[in-house]
Amino acid sequence: MIKPIFLYGNGVLRKASENIDNKYPNLSTVITDMYETMDNADGVGLAAPQVGLPIRVFVVDGTGFADKYPDAADFRQVFINPQILERSGKEWLFNEGCLSLPTLHEDIARPETVIIRYFDETFNEKTETFSGICARIIQHEYDHLEGKMFIDHVNALKKRLIKGKLQNIEKGKVSAHYRVRTKA
Repeated sequence: MIKPIFLYGNGVLRKASENIDNKYPNLSTVITDMYETMDNADGVGLAAPQVGLPIRVFVVDGTGFADKYPDAADFRQVFINPQILERSGKEWLFNEGCLSLPTLHEDIARPETVIIRYFDETFNEKTETFSGICARIIQHEYDHLEGKMFIDHVNALKKRLIKGKLQNIEKGKVSAHYRVRTKA
């Protein structure tokens, strides 16, 4: 089922999420709904807080970047209770957007590589290293689980310049081709 995506200003987006266990109610449905919601919105990632769930789960789909970033060709998966163990490599800029911040895009610097420990959808624990665009998508979605958003990585001057856009998003005065939800 396609869920509404919570917009900037909704409190659930600014709270650290909680770990879950394999007995979390209807987890497979939650994951399926998150994928459907992300796909419907043409997103490359979606964290549970963005659909109102304060749990440490996110889904990603970097396959749309495969032409420019071949390592993303098969990058469609779920991360449960992720923990970034290490960030390394040169920081690089990329113009990021977010389904919770429709129409807003900014150049964000992030390290090129992450090592992450997580559980997959069947609760098998994994530790993997990701680089490039895959590492960027992971870091963006991981931030959501920590109560952060990509705009937290822009400098003070840029924040002042986008203040009006943020206020409009918070009030729901924004156009999105997917269902959205403003403040709870």
